[in-house]
Amino acid sequence: MRTGDLAPDFTLPDHTGTSFTLSTALRDGPVVLFFYPAAMTKGCTAESCHFRDVGDDFRALGAQRIGISMDDVATQWTFATQNQLDYPLLSDAGGAVARAYGVKRAFDVLKVRRTTFVIGTDQRIIEIINSELSMNVHADRALAALSRVS
Repeated sequence: MRTGDLAPDFTLPDHTGTSFTLSTALRDGPVVLFFYPAAMTKGCTAESCHFRDVGDDFRALGAQRIGISMDDVATQWTFATQNQLDYPLLSDAGGAVARAYGVKRAFDVLKVRRTTFVIGTDQRIIEIINSELSMNVHADRALAALSRVS
């Protein structure tokens, strides 16, 4: 996937079991979709908590934060609850959405590449952020990209 591409639409359950559809969510503003390898790991917790901590900045730009991993709904619920995450965590248990976005790893040890997609209301990708080691860069660069287009 590249900047300017149409983001693949999908429907997945969030951590409460409620269906989330990308095209429907985009009616309410841009979506920042961040793929993380596994709930409750040190790096993924740091990344998810940073997205939580800068939530007011995303809200000020009218953007929605959405986390996604291959963890099941129950694991996502535990992760969201333990870390007081105030945004949906999607369960891509079979990895179909990760494959569609090109972030599914060939080996399931780490499952997906840590990648963030900033998606405009036209469903076009505004920015792609890749970093396996810097947990804060995902939210920070997403905010910068949204600031440039608003």
